[in-house]
Amino acid sequence: MQLTRNTYTKVEKSICKMILIFNILAVSFLYSQKLSAQNINVRDNGGIYKDFKTELMWEAKVKIANMISVGESKRGVRRVIPITGGTFIGSKIKGEVLSGGEDCQLVRPDGDTELNARYLLKTDDGYVIQVTNNALIHTDSKTNAFYCKSVIDLEAPKKSPYEYLNHAIFIGTLTMPQLKPGEEPYVVIGVYKLL
Repeated sequence: MQLTRNTYTKVEKSICKMILIFNILAVSFLYSQKLSAQNINVRDNGGIYKDFKTELMWEAKVKIANMISVGESKRGVRRVIPITGGTFIGSKIKGEVLSGGEDCQLVRPDGDTELNARYLLKTDDGYVIQVTNNALIHTDSKTNAFYCKSVIDLEAPKKSPYEYLNHAIFIGTLTMPQLKPGEEPYVVIGVYKLL
């Protein structure tokens, strides 16, 4: 039996409609599953993200210079703290903090302070790693609570022994130690890999 051109066009249109309907149903199903999974994750307090685990990568003693006050801006009080050097050491890495970085800070109208630091580390075997550290400091005078945590982005050279730093999320802590008389000002930054 030979199909006429008209019959062939009708068959072709029917096939196209079936494919279109199948695709619409498939997309609808996948989208509803995604929404369902999102709703479960939002309500699921006992899930995978309840207790994050971390690994200490290094602790850095970062030397700082006197604060430069930029003044009041439309977003709050701006200030800059130059980074003048320091050292860092961990179980798989160590080296020096290079001078020339800076910590740009914003004291918000609500009293919290946002820190945005950018500086370089030089490993003892000669590789340079860029660090971008975004932190939040919150203090509560009523309860004497102090909160300071950060999200850290590391950029290591490709094909270096430290390339693994490009493939993880890092969080950090910031400690401001009590200085001894005559001691140069510094802060201690803990860098942790999120596992």
